[in-house]
Amino acid sequence: MGFRSNEKRKWWVLGALSFGLLAVGLDMTILNVALPTLASDLSASTSELQWIVDAYNLVLAAALLPAGMLGDRFGRKKFLLAALVLFGAASVACAYSGSPEMLIVMRMFLGFGAAFLIPLSMSVLPVLFEGAERTKALMVWATANMLGIPLGPIIGGWLLKHYDWGAVFLINLPFITVALFAVSALMPESRSQSRPRLDMVGIIASSAGLVLTTYGVIRAGEHGWSDTSSIAYLGAGVLALALFVLWQRRIAHSLIDLSLFRSARFTWGTILATAVSFAIFGLLFAMPQYFQAVLGADTLGTGLRLLPLIGGLIVGAKAAQGLIPKSGAKAIAAAGFAVLAVALAAGAMTGSGSGYGFAALWTTAAGLGLGLALPTAMDAALGELSAERSGVGSALIMAMRQVGGSFGVALLGAALNANYRGHLNEAGVPETIAGRAGHSITAGVSVARQTASDTLLVTVKDAFVHGMDVMLWICGGIAALGFLLALVFLPSGGAAADSSKDLGL
Repeated sequence: MGFRSNEKRKWWVLGALSFGLLAVGLDMTILNVALPTLASDLSASTSELQWIVDAYNLVLAAALLPAGMLGDRFGRKKFLLAALVLFGAASVACAYSGSPEMLIVMRMFLGFGAAFLIPLSMSVLPVLFEGAERTKALMVWATANMLGIPLGPIIGGWLLKHYDWGAVFLINLPFITVALFAVSALMPESRSQSRPRLDMVGIIASSAGLVLTTYGVIRAGEHGWSDTSSIAYLGAGVLALALFVLWQRRIAHSLIDLSLFRSARFTWGTILATAVSFAIFGLLFAMPQYFQAVLGADTLGTGLRLLPLIGGLIVGAKAAQGLIPKSGAKAIAAAGFAVLAVALAAGAMTGSGSGYGFAALWTTAAGLGLGLALPTAMDAALGELSAERSGVGSALIMAMRQVGGSFGVALLGAALNANYRGHLNEAGVPETIAGRAGHSITAGVSVARQTASDTLLVTVKDAFVHGMDVMLWICGGIAALGFLLALVFLPSGGAAADSSKDLGL
């Protein structure tokens, strides 16, 4: 009797994995509200603060594809348990780091743990569920994966008001502990029945390509797209990834199964999920700055103002679960992108005096579109994965989303900053003060208040809102492109019959 016959057990496993994913999502954004405190308590420089954030993303990008392959080959459960232990231990080490250097290293271990948790938690879905149940499980997984991101500033803001900065890492422990015990007790081991040789060349090439590309994008976001070093890193990353693809086509036992891209559902489901990540990470980059610098919210208030986004996400994901069997993935994904595009276009009409009510309205709609589009696109891609290769297939989906999110933050952040600086009215402002104000909206508001210049404060806020509007128009354009791609390329029918897949149990 297969594991799928134990209905309650597999849903408890999904719940446990969702707890672990919440910790990963929280860790992606909760640190942002703690950076000023870290700068003070650890005497961290701006460069060290950037590395505290970026070290996590770089290791995560490097390890995603090898993580999926190792889970398929040696057992998904054992690697999930090891990743949960590593993530928990690294969280404790981060909380008690006594220097920026130690915190950077521990954040690398956090990223390594997350690189196994994200794709392997996703890879068990084709093993445990099929058909409509798999769609429902994917909605739960995707919601848990996204919920932690906007919840991070809320929980982080509250923790920093009442506890030491280390609490933003220790909050991971309850989630990890629940997941650890539940996965250990309830989840069966699963692995691919075939055990091909390790593709070391593929591992090195893919890891190098993803790290170089991600670092090039991060550096371009900091130094501008005219920076030659940034372009060099990006070029090297793209070259490494191109060589990786050529290598995968030459060998019999490849790290990734390139034949997956013959499936329109997998190809376009993955591309559409990446497009959503690109657009939504831009929104999450800009809105906290808008709430704090323009509307004057504190860190906790900023997080609370993101609750409409979460509400819309939950409603959208729940609606998609019921609508996909009736209307098909094409219609629901396209509807999600359409709602997201309209919401972002509405957000692009924000003015300096718009207020929070308007922001709450359009971010709720954006969350609704996100909830409809993202799980639907990922379900389309996931439905093409057999249990044999679910680990590396899931890792491939997440690797593309990770790169898409990194590009989103860097490119959209660059567009926002360029338009902010270009729209900043510096007439009558001393050059040194204007230079400081042009660095960022936070610096602009700070220097305006230090100099008691209401005029500068108004122009700084106006300039940022202008830059944010331009950025949201770009995000809306990406969502509109996603709508067209979903209509034209995403098949309406179901995935390949699940009953024909080898479960690998």
